[in-house]
Amino acid sequence: MAGAAISTDLSDSEWLHALREIGEREGYYTSLGDDHAAVFIEQSHDVLFVSFETLFTIRSVSDTGMPLAFDMAARKGWSHLTLIATRQDWFRDRRLFSYFDGLVDHGFFENFDRVIFYGAGMCGYAAAAFSVAAPGSTALLVSPQATLDRRLTGWDDRFPSTRRLEFRSRYGYAPDMIEAAEAAYVLFDPEETEDAMHASLFRGPNVHHFRYRRGRAGAIESDLRTLSLISKLSDHASRGTLDFATLAHEMRKRRRHVPYLRALLSRVLAEDRPRLTARLCRAVLAEQPIPRFKHHLEAAERRIAAGNGHSQDPVDDEDETADSPQVS
Repeated sequence: MAGAAISTDLSDSEWLHALREIGEREGYYTSLGDDHAAVFIEQSHDVLFVSFETLFTIRSVSDTGMPLAFDMAARKGWSHLTLIATRQDWFRDRRLFSYFDGLVDHGFFENFDRVIFYGAGMCGYAAAAFSVAAPGSTALLVSPQATLDRRLTGWDDRFPSTRRLEFRSRYGYAPDMIEAAEAAYVLFDPEETEDAMHASLFRGPNVHHFRYRRGRAGAIESDLRTLSLISKLSDHASRGTLDFATLAHEMRKRRRHVPYLRALLSRVLAEDRPRLTARLCRAVLAEQPIPRFKHHLEAAERRIAAGNGHSQDPVDDEDETADSPQVS
């Protein structure tokens, strides 16, 4: 299905109908109540890419109007299963529970050599929670929530509409559900307080945290898509070569990603750190002649020369060298 596309002019119901036709032609499409659907495309038994997405994200982000797996996994010859939510409900639906129970009962995941789960935010929660259905899988989780059970995460008041959702039954507490995974990679911005607190709840020898420092608030997944890093990290996971060092190496591609660099500059400027600003601007200008960075380099150098620069700019901790352009 590489190259498949659905017109962006369709209504949501028309789009879902078009996706159903593709699914039924190439694999299957299953409605799971009014708010969820699953579409599976079989291409090989080497790798299965399982992704969780919202209808809104698919239709607003994809150039082809297709779920991520259709744009990425299909080109690799991988089989892929996409779970779609039409509303913000964190995939907390008993029909989804029964659907995954059925996949387990029929040994569906056992048909594939490698299984990769992917999701971001709400969908990252779901990818972690349902990964328990495929022991030995790899989970790529971007800013996932651990749970929104008010008893455990009453400090997260960002999602008032979830107050009536229950997170205490099956597939409920995502950090417990990833215990059977071969590895789970949790990417988050430590400066987004709630995201960092959720990330800290994911623990265990198979859990690897990556601090995506100084990114655009709420835009980690957008950066990853733009830089094809979801695809690249999934390639490593499919070969069993993904580890923290590899992840950090791949993340250095952000050093040439202008939106990320501009966000990084804005945060450094907000911290009023002229020496660090100068270091950042020199590093960026050595690669790309961006006028904004030239301007702020000159301004920072004037402040330093006038004795207004901070004598010491604190160095950030362990992942800063992996996350930014030579500013540590």
